[in-house]
Amino acid sequence: MTKDRIYLFDTTLRDGQQTPGIDFSVEDKIAIARMLDEFGIDYVEGGYPGANPTDTAFFAKKRTARASFVAFGMTKRAGVSASNDPGLAGLLQAAGDAVCLVAKSWDYHVAVALGCSNEENLESISASVRAVAEAGKEALVDCEHFFDGYKANPAYAVACARAAFEAGARWIVLCDTNGGTQPSEITEIVAALIVEGIPGDRLGIHAHNDTGQAVANSLAAVEAGVRQIQGTLNGIGERCGNANLITLIATLALKPVYADRFETGITADKLAGLTQLSHGFDELLNRSPALQSPYVGASAFATKAGIHASALMKDPRTYEHVPPESVGNFRKVMVSDQGGKSNFINALKQRGVVVRKDDPKLDHLISLVKEREATGYAYEGADASFELLAHRTLGLVPEFFAVTSFRVMVERRFDAMGRIRTVSEAVVKLSVDGVEMMSVAEGHGPVNALDIALRKDLGVYQAEIADLELTDYKVRILNGGTEAITRVLIESTDGSGARWWTVGVSDNIIDASFQALMDSIIYKLMKNRDLAGRVAAE
Repeated sequence: MTKDRIYLFDTTLRDGQQTPGIDFSVEDKIAIARMLDEFGIDYVEGGYPGANPTDTAFFAKKRTARASFVAFGMTKRAGVSASNDPGLAGLLQAAGDAVCLVAKSWDYHVAVALGCSNEENLESISASVRAVAEAGKEALVDCEHFFDGYKANPAYAVACARAAFEAGARWIVLCDTNGGTQPSEITEIVAALIVEGIPGDRLGIHAHNDTGQAVANSLAAVEAGVRQIQGTLNGIGERCGNANLITLIATLALKPVYADRFETGITADKLAGLTQLSHGFDELLNRSPALQSPYVGASAFATKAGIHASALMKDPRTYEHVPPESVGNFRKVMVSDQGGKSNFINALKQRGVVVRKDDPKLDHLISLVKEREATGYAYEGADASFELLAHRTLGLVPEFFAVTSFRVMVERRFDAMGRIRTVSEAVVKLSVDGVEMMSVAEGHGPVNALDIALRKDLGVYQAEIADLELTDYKVRILNGGTEAITRVLIESTDGSGARWWTVGVSDNIIDASFQALMDSIIYKLMKNRDLAGRVAAE
């Protein structure tokens, strides 16, 4: 039986940026776009070029290799032609494959927010869609407040969707912008729109989570006929968030009621990396992954001692609705250390490391990872550190250099003008090919001074790290008090455009930083010798 295709449209880089406490840099956006593209998402919406310097810089060039790269913005203003509207011109000129136009579809908003007539709004939708098509780009229209608009004035909401459809929009996306529509209402309204002559394979759903039903509403829309779903990684977004694409991807792929009828662009191999995608994204945001997230949470397949654990050991299907390895997660039975080998073997194979299932070193690596993660390490967001740990455990890492000791000094003093100055100095002693060296450096803070000193002279390897650059530095306090355990996550890049992440954990922030710095340099040297596995190229 031929399956209907469901297209996945990610709005993390725009809707996600509206989440309180989240503010993406250009580098963050590049990294997230790459994650989505490599995973198999169909559309990556990058933001609103021209609205702010970050989005404008991000759209200087296309940021995806496979996925459609989408610019988001408004339809043209009423009373201005499409060719003379500067906002629309910016969207057409931005790098990318498609433009998603947000259009008012609730007559109340047309009058209050736009201050124009209903007919002028319809004309703006039609003219904007035609302008996008004439520019050689795919046109999408987000019908904002569609469901509330339909309930208030069905004829006008349908007219807005029809204007986009007849002008040639590839997708007309129905938005539950306030997030209050119920699943039964979604089903009824979508079905009514299809009866009006707009086919389901041209319709999408954009659900907000204000009643905790964004995923349910998205699935209800699919049942009613829509074939595109919009959402965000881990459900981030303004107010209560957006539909969680992580949950939707797993449900569509693993639940027969959907999997038997629909398919997405996510292969089974990619699906096995779903947990890594979710956790890696959280690490990039410098926040802890939610323990009880469906499918990918640390507790999603965790069972305490008792009759549940006993039954689980006899047959996992007794208390697991899907196999945890299908989404890259682990079974956790609290009374014993069970499972996980196949996941490790898979992860190592993807990095070019082949190991037998009965190799005792593999058991040691699994124990080591679990032991380290219990103390605060998080390898989902630090691929390079995980790979180095695996190589070291399996005895495959050359000793490029050895650090004998390091010292960091911070002095706060008054300068000759009576102003307070803080000076940081670091001293690193190391050995390279048996030659003892010592480097001293000052920096903007202790970590910067340590980084400069460590990379100041690596002897025969110095030229190899000339293009190494640290592009991000994140610190997370794992428990309370000034004596708290600290996790440091560092992102690095080099002249090839490759990027990798390393992690360090300690009750001393400088020591944690040093661990991550060391891993970054060693990974770079391994990469130069084709000994490292996958790294992402910009």
